[in-house]
Amino acid sequence: MAIEAGPEKSGVVLSLIPARIDRLPWSKFHTRMVVALGVAWVLDGLEITIASAVSDVLTKPETLNLSSAQVGLIASVYLAGEVVGALFFGSLSDKLGRRNLFMITLGVYLFGSGLTAFTLGNGTGWIVFLYFTRFIAGMGIGGEYAAINSAIDELIPAKYRGRVDIAVNGTYWAGAIIGTLGTYVLLNHVDLSLGWRIGFLIGPVLGLVVLVVRRNLPESPRWQVMHGQEEAAEQSIAEIEREVTATGVTLPPIDESKAIELKPTDQIGYFALTRVLFKEYPSRAILGATLMISQSFLFNAIFFTYTLVLGKFYGVSSEATPLYLIAFAVGAFSGPMTIGRLFDTIGRRRMIAGTYLISGVLLAISAWLFYAGVLNAVTQTIAWTVIFFFASAGACAAYLTVSEIFPLEVRAKAIAVFFAIAQCFGALGPVIYGALIGEGDEPVKLFYGFLLGAAVMIVGGLVAHFMAVDAEGQSLEDVALPLSATRRTGIVRAEGAGSPFGT
Repeated sequence: MAIEAGPEKSGVVLSLIPARIDRLPWSKFHTRMVVALGVAWVLDGLEITIASAVSDVLTKPETLNLSSAQVGLIASVYLAGEVVGALFFGSLSDKLGRRNLFMITLGVYLFGSGLTAFTLGNGTGWIVFLYFTRFIAGMGIGGEYAAINSAIDELIPAKYRGRVDIAVNGTYWAGAIIGTLGTYVLLNHVDLSLGWRIGFLIGPVLGLVVLVVRRNLPESPRWQVMHGQEEAAEQSIAEIEREVTATGVTLPPIDESKAIELKPTDQIGYFALTRVLFKEYPSRAILGATLMISQSFLFNAIFFTYTLVLGKFYGVSSEATPLYLIAFAVGAFSGPMTIGRLFDTIGRRRMIAGTYLISGVLLAISAWLFYAGVLNAVTQTIAWTVIFFFASAGACAAYLTVSEIFPLEVRAKAIAVFFAIAQCFGALGPVIYGALIGEGDEPVKLFYGFLLGAAVMIVGGLVAHFMAVDAEGQSLEDVALPLSATRRTGIVRAEGAGSPFGT
């Protein structure tokens, strides 16, 4: 419900749309939405795993005959594309809407990844073409992070938001498992010159199916009403309510005390976001940056060098490493899926701090066991599986945190900024750990590296303990008052008073 507040408040709307979304019971609509949108993380895990798995293959004469340096640059270009895509499409998502962008970003990914398979040679032109396609694919996935997290948080009822967002982010590891199994089959049972190309087409084929499903999803009614599109917002929420009630569910009455008074705000760019972060929500900015940087550093450091550790220190052949990766990925996937609900019941603060601290302490213990020489390839993998069971849930909660603790009008941009920061710091992990691994003849160096990773996670856990926002079960508008809000019963800004935009 969105009605004009009266002539004395021209342009001001009194809306119950947030309350109507949060009162909804779980339904087939929510399941369909989560499946259609959540595939973004499956695709990212798929892309990174396939690119890693085929890296050695691309150096062979029967494929592209690339140098090791040229192959190494592929991953860097993809990550750079993710950063640019997150920042560019994140801004557009706040400007043009969630639905418009999660259609566009998936299309960009399909275009980039699909073209990668058609790199036909290793001449300068084809190498540039290869890097261009990987950059474009990365842009699409980076944009997905901003648009999808925003849409999911704004469309999922408050009491389910934590577990759903965490589970969706955790499907990255389902993509890693699919990518590992797919490339293992393709590279061992299909001619190499064809197998690597088919590998890069797995994601686009899956994406085409999802693109059709996404066409039937509505725009976020929250975004619409807070951008002055009251009639469209009413149509969107009414469509959702009709789909929910069609299953035989009776909707509970609307709590009219949850009405929010809005005056749509002018376009807000990254400069305005900076003012929001440093003027209104400085402690939340510190929280978001710390959680995102710490988890990104640890995951990139361990995940992208695990094959080196297995090979250099435990003598595992490159043909056998996919089996260890699957075990690693299963552990990282299981965490968000099994304990994600606790972030809604036990609460954000305790669970985020707990998962970060537990993973940090376990990593420190495993570092000592590694240095003592009591681990082998299997027990080392078991240790990582247990560590990342908790660390993965915490990492997914970091994405949940930055997507729910800032106002709607800058939500996608905030996700994009923290994602970009995390990727930049995360890129340091493989470089540092690769140097520490060396030829595998100085385990003490990697021991200190593991302790560094443990310390980073423990710092993240301590910051969460003191600064985390208790957002469980709370409406997004309770967690962070929209910049377009002029009044809301019982709501005050958590840090600072009023809006820096005068609305």
